[in-house]
Amino acid sequence: MNYSRIISGTMTWGQWGKNFSKKEMIELMNHCIELGITTFDHADIYGGYTTEADFGKAFSESSIKREAIQLISKCGIQYLCENRNNKIKHYNYSSDYIIWSAETSLKNLKTDYLDLFLLHRPSPLMHPNEVSKAISKLKQDGKIKAFGVSNFTPAQVDLISSQSNIEVNQIECSITQHKAMFDGTLDQMIQKNITPMAWSPLGSIFKDNSEQTQRIKVQLEDLTTAYDATIDQLILAWLLKHPSTIHPVIGTTDKTRISNAVKALNINLDLEDWFLILTASQGHKVP
Repeated sequence: MNYSRIISGTMTWGQWGKNFSKKEMIELMNHCIELGITTFDHADIYGGYTTEADFGKAFSESSIKREAIQLISKCGIQYLCENRNNKIKHYNYSSDYIIWSAETSLKNLKTDYLDLFLLHRPSPLMHPNEVSKAISKLKQDGKIKAFGVSNFTPAQVDLISSQSNIEVNQIECSITQHKAMFDGTLDQMIQKNITPMAWSPLGSIFKDNSEQTQRIKVQLEDLTTAYDATIDQLILAWLLKHPSTIHPVIGTTDKTRISNAVKALNINLDLEDWFLILTASQGHKVP
């Protein structure tokens, strides 16, 4: 499956963020597509189970052809909100629920199929046979093209992949949260030909003013002139250099920042510069 290397995350397009109008959503979709960002990342819970429907209404009234984009959705989290009658936040990976959730996302997104369908977070009660029953049915019916997981450890990937082919694991990965590079998560993805997608790819650089982020900013500032790049572009370039072929899922809705993110694809960090940034993040030289 071909996903755009930079993926647009839609979590803040609706009620959980900008609350865009139909017109604004269409404009943002087209802006992304013009830049080569053709993959849009959703989850059923975004906007308290409302953002997919808002996006779907906008998409259905746009002139964008379905085959020109890729739509991702996730299921499994039972969220506490007015749109669900839940006593507590929990996970549901029964076969019936997985199928129902996928079909609901299709209806909301105004599409006949999802390019990728993910289990949003691992549950201690999930069983590979139950998951496989649903995924096989959804694939057989042409409702999903590919299957994957999100936030799964290597052991959890092994569990589910014992019965279902996992093509993607969407994880948190950034210069400030890079444990996936050292705990076997990305190693496994290379070995099993699983595509990594990274949510929150800029990490906490622009959110926290910690010793770690200060060190990283100093180092990145030192490299901006050499690469004629901004700090956020260098952070993405750092992820993009990893041999597992990470696909950053960017959450920004700012058109200028989206344009800047795409330019990171043309930055090839020098090997030692890559380790300079890593060392700044860790606060010590590599062992």
